[in-house]
Amino acid sequence: MKKTAIILGASGLTGGFILQKLIEDERYDTIKLFSRSKIEGLPDKVQQFIGDLLELNQFKTDFTADDVYCCIGTTAKKTPDKTLYKKIDFGIPVAAAKLSKENNIPTFLVISAMGANKNSTVFYNKTKGEMENSVLKQQIKNTYVLRPSLIGGDRQETRLLEKIGLVIFKVIQPLFIGKLKKYKIVNAETIAQAMIGLANTNYSEVIITSEHINKLGNNA
Repeated sequence: MKKTAIILGASGLTGGFILQKLIEDERYDTIKLFSRSKIEGLPDKVQQFIGDLLELNQFKTDFTADDVYCCIGTTAKKTPDKTLYKKIDFGIPVAAAKLSKENNIPTFLVISAMGANKNSTVFYNKTKGEMENSVLKQQIKNTYVLRPSLIGGDRQETRLLEKIGLVIFKVIQPLFIGKLKKYKIVNAETIAQAMIGLANTNYSEVIITSEHINKLGNNA
């Protein structure tokens, strides 16, 4: 049986790689995109549902699939309002997980962050940690939470501080051995490949750190 995938965040860096790979993946005959705007030039196997993702329940009838790839995320620069920031980084993934549970979708994958901690005093880390906690509470059969460190790749938008950080991290990459491996840069394409691999295998871990993302993505 061919599979159906849902992608949230297909216009982003990692979501874009997932979309490209699933289009070429013969295991999937239907890909559903839920987004604010249409992506042009996609093949017939891709169905697009356009609307406000902050009101994800409007898509409940169409939100059916085998696998959900949730790549939603914003930045403090793009979304300085903390209330809106939380609606995006917490609200959308949690709403997606709840819909997945309601519609009996067996596999849910979501990108979080290395420092995610619901008890953190850092707003970004706390938000990610609370998101993870709420997603895991849905008890979807196959749930995978990916915690990459810095994500490498060419973005359409300019993130100056992130670019500086990536340059520094690339220089010191050889020093990241042993317990420090989790701090290594993870390329967006590697994350995408790891997520697709996780969705199509019986992997025992739920929280996937950068070190394991790199292993899974590069060995796929």
